[in-house]
Amino acid sequence: IIVGAGHAAAQLCASLRKAQWPGAITLIGDEPHLPYHRPPLSKTQLDPDGDSELKFLRAENFYAENEIQVVTDTRVDSIDTAAKTISAGNQSLAYDKLVLCTGSIHRLPPIDGIDLPKVFTLKTADDAACIREAARNAKRAVVIGAGFIGLEVAASLRKQHIEVTVLESAARVLSRVTSPDVSSYFEGLHRMNGVDLHTGIAVSEIRPKEKGLTVLGPDQIQWSCDFVVLGTGAQANSALAKAAGLEVDDGIRVDAYNQTSDPSVYALGDCCKQHASLYGKVLRLESVQNALDQAKTLSSVLIGNPVEHSALPWFWSDQYDVKWQIAGVATGYDKVVLRGNPVPGECFSAWYFKGDLFIAVDAINDSKAYAVGSKLLKTGKRPSPKIISDLSKDTKEILTSAIKSVES
Repeated sequence: IIVGAGHAAAQLCASLRKAQWPGAITLIGDEPHLPYHRPPLSKTQLDPDGDSELKFLRAENFYAENEIQVVTDTRVDSIDTAAKTISAGNQSLAYDKLVLCTGSIHRLPPIDGIDLPKVFTLKTADDAACIREAARNAKRAVVIGAGFIGLEVAASLRKQHIEVTVLESAARVLSRVTSPDVSSYFEGLHRMNGVDLHTGIAVSEIRPKEKGLTVLGPDQIQWSCDFVVLGTGAQANSALAKAAGLEVDDGIRVDAYNQTSDPSVYALGDCCKQHASLYGKVLRLESVQNALDQAKTLSSVLIGNPVEHSALPWFWSDQYDVKWQIAGVATGYDKVVLRGNPVPGECFSAWYFKGDLFIAVDAINDSKAYAVGSKLLKTGKRPSPKIISDLSKDTKEILTSAIKSVES
C-alpha cells in the first residue's frame, strides 16, 4: 500500500511494474486527482488565461493496465504496525509493505486572520485553482514569504499585471537556501519587474475589509489587497507516522534504503529525512528529483536487489525569464566563489565550498555552469576557485582544473 499520490508514489508504481514486481499495489491519495505534475502549480497554473489543465504523471490507463488500484479523495486515518493494517475512511486494509509518500504541509505563522477567506496556501491543484480564480479580476495581491514558492507566485501574478507586494520576515529573500549575493540578485529581479518587496517585515494580522483584505506589519503599517498568498515554508507531513510510533524528527527517519524504524514501512519524498553522505548529515529535501530517486531506490529494495540511495540533490526555479538551477545543497558553506556579475539581465553562477569540499552550485541562466558543477559533485572532485572566477577561462576548464587538482 502506498499512502500519498505525488511524484514519489507514481514513480514507485512505475518502477515496480517495470521491474516486474508481482505483488498487488494499492495507491491511496487524499486529493480527487490522479498523481500530477506539481511544479507548474506556482507558475503556469496561476494564470486565468493560461493552460490550467492538470498534467498527469501517468495516463489514466497506466494504472489499470498495470493492475494498480488507485483510491482517490480518501484520507488514511491511522496505521497499526503490529497488525499491519491501515484505516482509510470506513475500511481497514492489510499490507505486507507500507510506503508513506505523505509529502509536506505548510508552516503557518501565528498571524491573526490567517484563516480568512481569500488567504490562500499553495500545495495542491485545488489551491492553485482558488488562486487562479481570485486573480481573475484582482488588482492587488500580497505574498507573505519570499522563498521559492512565494517568489514564483509573485512572478506569476506580475505576468498578469497584478500589483504585488512581497513581505519577508527574514533580512533577505531565500535566506535558508542561498547566499547573500544570490538573494540580492532575486530581490533586484523582482523589484525590476514591479514587485513592492520588503524584508525584515513580520506580519502581525490580516483584517477583512470591504471587497478585500488589509495586511498589518510593524507599527501598524498597512497594505491593502484583493487576496493574500502564504509562502511561509513547509514541514514534513509526518503526523500519521508519529502516531503509529515510527521514529520522527522533523521528518520520518529512514535509512539508506528508505526503510523507517519499522521494517515493513518505508517513506519517500518530502516527508522523510535521510543521511546524505556528501554532506555528512541527515537532510530532509523538498524536491521532485529527490522523490523520484528515492522511489527508484525503494523499487530496488522491494524486488530484492537493494541499492543504497546516493543521488545528487538538484532543484530548479523559474521566475520571469530566469531559470535558476541548483546542484547540491549549500547548507554549511563557508566560502562562495562567483562566476559572472550577479545583477538582473546577466547570467552568473555561485559555487559553494565548505573548507576544501565543493558542495553546491547555483546557476542563473547558465546551464553550462550547472552541468559542470553537477558532474564535479557526482565525482567528488574540487574545482579551482581561481579558474571559476576567471571569465576568460571557458567553463570546461573548471572541470579540467578539478581533475588536475585531484591528480596532483
